Amino acid sequence: MAEIAVNIVIDKLLPLLDQEARLLGGVHTQVEDIKTELLYIQAFLKDADAKGEKADVSQGLKTWIQDLRETAYSIEDVIDEYLLHLGNPSRRHRFIGFLCKVGRLIKKLKRRHEVASKIRDIQKKVVKLKETSSTYGFISSVQPGSGGSSTSAPWHDPRVISLFIDEAEIVGIESQKIELTSRLVEGTRERTVISVVGMGGLGKTTLANKVYDKKELVGHFDCSAWITVSQSFKMEELLRNMSMKFYQSRKEPVPEGINSMDESSLMTITRQYLQDKRYVVVFDDVWKLDFWGFIKYVLPENKKGSRIIITTRNDEVASCCKESSFDYIHKLQPLPPKSSWELFCKKVFQGGCPPELEKLSHDIIRRCGGLPLAIVAIGGLLSRKEKLVSEWQKFNDTIGCELQSNSHLESINTILSLSYHDLPYYLKSCFLYLAIFPEDYTIRCGPLTRLWIAEGFVKTKRGVTLEEVAEEFLTELIQRSLVLVSEVFADGKIRHCHVHDLMREIILTKAEELSFCCVMGEETSSFDGRFRRLSVHNSPNNVANITGKKSYIRSIFLYDSQTFFLGTLASRFNLLKVLDIDDSGLDSVPENLGNLLHLRYLSLRNTKVRMLPRSIGKLQNLQTLDLRYTLVEDLPVEINRLKKLRNILAQNYDVDRDLDTVCVKGVQVKEGIGCLEELQKLSCVEANHGVGVIKELGKLRQLRKLSITKLTRENGKHLCASITNMNRLESLLISSLGEDEILDLQYISYPPPCLSRLKLIGPLEKLPDWISGLQYLSSVSLYDSNLMNDPVQVLQALPSLQHLGLFRASVVEQMCFEATGFQKLKHLVLRYLMGLKRVKIEKGALPLLEVLSVGPFPQLEELPPGIRHLTGLTSLEFIDLQEELKLSMIPSRGRNYKIVEHIPNVLFYGNETQSLRELSDYKGMGIGVSSSPQWQ
Repeated sequence: MAEIAVNIVIDKLLPLLDQEARLLGGVHTQVEDIKTELLYIQAFLKDADAKGEKADVSQGLKTWIQDLRETAYSIEDVIDEYLLHLGNPSRRHRFIGFLCKVGRLIKKLKRRHEVASKIRDIQKKVVKLKETSSTYGFISSVQPGSGGSSTSAPWHDPRVISLFIDEAEIVGIESQKIELTSRLVEGTRERTVISVVGMGGLGKTTLANKVYDKKELVGHFDCSAWITVSQSFKMEELLRNMSMKFYQSRKEPVPEGINSMDESSLMTITRQYLQDKRYVVVFDDVWKLDFWGFIKYVLPENKKGSRIIITTRNDEVASCCKESSFDYIHKLQPLPPKSSWELFCKKVFQGGCPPELEKLSHDIIRRCGGLPLAIVAIGGLLSRKEKLVSEWQKFNDTIGCELQSNSHLESINTILSLSYHDLPYYLKSCFLYLAIFPEDYTIRCGPLTRLWIAEGFVKTKRGVTLEEVAEEFLTELIQRSLVLVSEVFADGKIRHCHVHDLMREIILTKAEELSFCCVMGEETSSFDGRFRRLSVHNSPNNVANITGKKSYIRSIFLYDSQTFFLGTLASRFNLLKVLDIDDSGLDSVPENLGNLLHLRYLSLRNTKVRMLPRSIGKLQNLQTLDLRYTLVEDLPVEINRLKKLRNILAQNYDVDRDLDTVCVKGVQVKEGIGCLEELQKLSCVEANHGVGVIKELGKLRQLRKLSITKLTRENGKHLCASITNMNRLESLLISSLGEDEILDLQYISYPPPCLSRLKLIGPLEKLPDWISGLQYLSSVSLYDSNLMNDPVQVLQALPSLQHLGLFRASVVEQMCFEATGFQKLKHLVLRYLMGLKRVKIEKGALPLLEVLSVGPFPQLEELPPGIRHLTGLTSLEFIDLQEELKLSMIPSRGRNYKIVEHIPNVLFYGNETQSLRELSDYKGMGIGVSSSPQWQ
């Protein structure tokens, strides 16, 4: 991570040289020289950093990179301490102020002398580092083994073993083998690409090999080739190898001179050879996005039913290979628990699992996360251990250390680490940042990307916000199968993510090796000061006591750590950039929080804090203020001084799940909020404290998300005028002052064109006309609207709508889903439509609907037969459905069973939860088997 550290320093040196030249006095030249040397070193650091983390690089280069990283940290410390001193003058008046000014001048001169001395020392060290790099050839070549003794690399590629796994050792892939085999030998005569995608260790190579070796393929194709691509392939060698294998598969002699042919000649002879043949070729372990863009010109489209299989860890590689509707992407999933247990027992136990080891075994399997590679390797190791609870418990407790030190588990570490080493430099820090989160923690994607921005990992791009760049980074990590999606919003955006348990162990090891982050748990009581980030999980210790008197920590994260003194921390760690306190017992914020002048990210989420100090106005670098689910009701006016603020997050939802009611709580802000022109998210603001604040919101033209609560009818027009100015708004929530306060929102003449999420809470006289013109609206939720007209008639024409929730939204007796309506909708939730009697679902409506959740509808007369048209429906949920209607769906006997028989999951919620299958055991009498439906 030296490259990142040097980048951060250069970013700080440039404005310092421009703005503080006079203040730096005699050391301006030295600072300029440091910047020049670092720019020179930076040019090759990306490559050096990547090689410095690998096993086959010299210890000399590793030591040099570590020294450079620590030197960069030292420069950053000097700059930050100097800027902290400049930016923290006392505020006094008159004579006392004059004396203070004289005192500050003396201190400043002394401070300048100290800074000058440190800068001269650092300059000497940077020059020495450059000389060392020249002496050992680091910068000229950055070649492994150039500077001293090197660590030996693995003598074999553990991926090759996948080609020789015995059939008896494989479980859980039989159905996938059958599916892929059928795609190879059946179907279209068009050339077809089948991509097998999944994280390292899932068994992509094993699956592809077992399909490739099947007898059905031998007679079906004229020739075949298996090519292992990997990260460092050379195209000329790959083409030569592929051509030779095609010839060899038909037991034909390879052309003379093939070993001396260049790339162009190899392409020509291979293409000519395949022109009249049905061929199959496997490209195993593809990493580069442009691979298919080149290789497809070697493989002719001859309409003979040829097939290409590609295995990759990267979703985007697979997407690049899918150029027609015939091409197919097969997402390989982790083994389910049952198959994982079967595979584990095959490797570990000759007979069954001893009862005393069963719980531990399941825990170890859970940590393997369905990865066959991990289950086989760990199972093989445990098969050689004594079957003692103490031995197995010790292994389970130290599995992270075992991955690094135990030769029997080397294959896991090597294969999983390949994905990390393949990352571009700008993603490595983002990936290692996941070390801060506790084990099995569900990571919220919004805070994660905001943290990356605060740390300086994300750079601006023309025409794109920092947040959008950060989201691109996260998407790329997901596409590379390094980060796994836990939950998505109804409109498809990623809400939560996580990392595989074993991948997390690798992240923790890398983060520690690179002094990137220190993670402390319940049993840790000491801290190494070389780390820049500290994450404390469930610790009873006070962080300030753990870290000693002086620390250059830049980021602190607290998770469920109740013993905490923010006042001590604010004075001890005055260079903090990130302070994230999650679910702690904190109940107050001291005045000296304002001394953290470098702070960019402050989260007090889920604490008992009621008030912020006025000194928060001194945090001129603050980008994110997260007060969600705190007790803060009022933001001090000093907040309006923070010109770099991008996010004010202060909403608090009070949800009654039994009644499906939502009360949105916000905070009071003061006039002057319009000065915060960089704000991206403002959530949630109370609108009942004067019209001035509402009018000022119109100045926030960069807003992407706005949440307003306690809106009165008379202020609706002013809010509409402000929203008209927000051309970049993507998410809008508006809640009325009370259940009798009308939301009057008809006055938005030009609605935000990019609006994708809309939530309205409160009575509506009519649905606002401007909603029908929102082409990108993907999610709509209406609560307590009590509309006299059917809102479906307006909403079903929205071209991008994927989620619709109607909660007490209408008092109509009939709803009609027309044949051309809701062509993109995937989730439909209808709740507490108390007067609803009839629903009509025409054929052609809701073609993509996956989840339908309805009820209670006490006036419901009959189950709509149109549900049978919803062929893509995977889940149908009824809440408090009338007993007679429920029983009419009993399998085989109920008159309405035919309507729902195609739906995999039909659930009934009430006093208890029942599935449709459980209903079949019902022995009640008087169930009709036929009836004239009242709905169509």
